[in-house]
Amino acid sequence: MFNILTLRDTIRIEPSKFGEPLEAAALEELKRKYEGLVDEDLGYVIKVIDLEVNPVGRIMPGDGGTHHQVLFTLLTFFPEMHEVVEGEVVEVADFGVFLRIGPVDALLHVSQLMDDFISYDEKQGVLRGKESGRAVTKGDILRVRIVAVSFPSGRSSGKIGVTARQPFLGKPEWIIEEVKKARGS
Repeated sequence: MFNILTLRDTIRIEPSKFGEPLEAAALEELKRKYEGLVDEDLGYVIKVIDLEVNPVGRIMPGDGGTHHQVLFTLLTFFPEMHEVVEGEVVEVADFGVFLRIGPVDALLHVSQLMDDFISYDEKQGVLRGKESGRAVTKGDILRVRIVAVSFPSGRSSGKIGVTARQPFLGKPEWIIEEVKKARGS
């Protein structure tokens, strides 16, 4: 889920930035500190979208920079357990597919793709169900449910696991087939 969060922090402005507009220097520092951050409380920080910086800063003993209070807004992506999302297949491998959901890729393991024996065609980059004939290739859109989320601290990407082995998940045409079956049509 995408979120817009408003936070408060104190940032340090380098003495080399004193000639620049304060808001530009503060925005640069906030981008450096927050954009690309993966945090278990914030999620995946995508962008700093707004800020208000206090023009009155503090000088700390032994530090030539100034420290300013700043109120700022972040755009984040926070995947939640059991959330249903749609993503594009960006890579197909023998063990499953990687889906782009928001700013991050999630793993859909082959065991979570469908209720069928699945074979992998490496030349064509296709995972195909033996009985159903259903196939998944790069560029396909899949609806999945998030079943695992881990947030390491820092700038590493974390891990998201998803499943399509529940009713009304998978490729759109699979979902349409299931709806027709459910209605008896």
